[in-house]
Amino acid sequence: MSTTTAPAPTGEENRIARLITDRLEPANVIVLVSVGVGLAQDNILTGLLWALESIVFAAAIPVAYIKYGIKRGQWGDRHVTQRQRRLLLIPVIMASVGIGIGGMLWLDAPRQMLALTIGMLATLAMLLPITAFWKISVHTSVATGALAMLAIVYGPLVWLALPIVAVIAWSRVALREHTLAQTIAGAAGGALVAGVVFAALST
Repeated sequence: MSTTTAPAPTGEENRIARLITDRLEPANVIVLVSVGVGLAQDNILTGLLWALESIVFAAAIPVAYIKYGIKRGQWGDRHVTQRQRRLLLIPVIMASVGIGIGGMLWLDAPRQMLALTIGMLATLAMLLPITAFWKISVHTSVATGALAMLAIVYGPLVWLALPIVAVIAWSRVALREHTLAQTIAGAAGGALVAGVVFAALST
């Protein structure tokens, strides 16, 4: 199924869309949400240390693995745009996140930090089977999942940042990496799965 239904972007649109896609990629959003939840812990220093653990296993190790694969010609680009290749990558990321969760359980991490990382794993588990037949957007899924978890921690005003997700969706569609439907599905799925899992495990 083709996902390139948007008209070709102009040079300036392409530059802006590429900038948004790169700067607000899932790994960077994971860093932001991890730090955000870490700062909300009673002991901020401890919270930030746990945020670092989450970042290492959910963002740093996957990014390093992707970069290594790019050098070997395995993934094509940093966003792994080919759906079939994502089917190989997502389980590796899930394994890394799972190891991080194991460390959190072993060392008795704060409930919210554990819930955050399990929410990330649950989101990946939702994306994997859909990706087998449809290129759902990981960018929008991670972004709305992050907002859902932060809204539970800090309150519903966090949802005022939702237009950022719309901007991310525009960038993915403008670059013809996704259809509008794929970005909307990613956003809805990410918010629902991460939000429900985080809410259930963090209280």
